[in-house]
Amino acid sequence: MRLTRPMLAPAALAAALTLTGCGADGDGESAVPATATGSLEHLAAEAECAPNMQTDADTIRQALCGKGGEKYVLATFSTDRGQREWINTAKDYGGYYLVGRKWVAVGHEDVVADLRGRLGGTLEQGVQHGGGGGHAAGQGEHAGHGG
Repeated sequence: MRLTRPMLAPAALAAALTLTGCGADGDGESAVPATATGSLEHLAAEAECAPNMQTDADTIRQALCGKGGEKYVLATFSTDRGQREWINTAKDYGGYYLVGRKWVAVGHEDVVADLRGRLGGTLEQGVQHGGGGGHAAGQGEHAGHGG
């Protein structure tokens, strides 16, 4: 069975929402290595994760990983465009994203910041929902999202 992006996005977003929440104190800015590349299994090994595969399709491979008491989603993509489309859709649901070339990790802010110390990558934040407070405003990238 070939899964399409529209079928995968809701499942991935539900997993991301389940695993993300309001982050804490870690800034993850020290000693960021070069961005890792490779298969989902290679990235998982770099992150010291035994991946629990959730999706294994032509366009996306997705697994759940555990780090201590925290869990995160690790996904790899067959194309850069497919990755960016997935991230752009997922960011509407909030969360924290560590982004590399053709891969992304989604989880709590502190978990993703910690992963950055192993995998490199760029930190991105999804749209913040809810009534003011609780989080700093960030870089103002979400100005178009109103309610």
